Order: sequence, then C-alpha cells, then structure tokens
Amino acid sequence: MRDTPNYIKSLLLPNAKSPRGRRVWSIDLETAWLPFFLATNTMGDTAIPADALGCPIRLAYDKDGSVKFSKTGRPVSRVARPISDSVTLIRQNFVANLQQYAEQVATDRQKDYAKQVEMATTAGKPIIAHDKVELDKAIQLQLEEAMRQAQGEAIPEAPEPQKELVTAQ
Repeated sequence: MRDTPNYIKSLLLPNAKSPRGRRVWSIDLETAWLPFFLATNTMGDTAIPADALGCPIRLAYDKDGSVKFSKTGRPVSRVARPISDSVTLIRQNFVANLQQYAEQVATDRQKDYAKQVEMATTAGKPIIAHDKVELDKAIQLQLEEAMRQAQGEAIPEAPEPQKELVTAQ
C-alpha cells in the first residue's frame, strides 16, 4: 500500500457545514441521509421504500398501539425502520473499513506503525499520570466531605448543658 485512499483522505478534511436537524448516528437526516438514500435508490444500490423517504420521522407507538409519550409529556418520534436499518448497516461497514485500513497499514508498514504507537504511548503517559493525580485528589476531597457529613448526621448536636446558678458569696 503506497498512498492513502481518497475516501480515507476525505474523512479527514474539515467541512464547514453544520446542519441542525434530526440526527441519525450523529449525522443530519434531512441534509445527509435522505439525499444519500435518494441517490442510492436512484442508482439502484438500495431499495428503501418511498414512504420511508417521504416520511422519515414518525410517531412512536407503545406495544398497545397508543402514541408513546416521554416522561416530560412530549410525543416520542422515531426514524422509519428502513432508514434506521440502512444507517446501521452503513455504520457497521464503516467500522469494518476503518479496521481493515488500519490493519493493512499496520501490516504493510509495520515499523512506521509501531513507531506511531510508541510515540502516542509516550506522549500520553504524562497526561495519564496528571489525570490520575487529579482524580485521586478529587476522590479524596469527596471522601473527606462525605466523612464530615456522616459525622455531622451521626452525632446530633447535644443541647448545651444548662448552667447552674451559683450565688456569689
């Protein structure tokens, strides 16, 4: 393997667009998934039903057939099953491609890959050590606070003893 494939390079380029609609696998449904699936249907690569593409967000229903509501009282929506199933398949294939690419680079360029692993491990050690120290401090503070609270609850404040009046002589 000599050059990085273009599909991998394109994943690493910044994209200024930042859509704000319903997301499926953290990708915007309206501006990414729907146009993609319309294109794949057009090319004959998928056969997602027209009703799923025409109404991709649907009401969710409980097992008894009634409309499902969240704890806040809002109706719950879901993505049409054919779309969510297709996204799941793409996600699984995406992960497989990432793993295959990494494995191929690690095999074809063993020394360079091992050097990257060593550099990353060495660079990460001070951060791990710092985080460990900070976490230990934070846990110790929480423990001390919990002990103070437990002691305060366990030992109710005894009323101040009444002073005896003594007459002066």
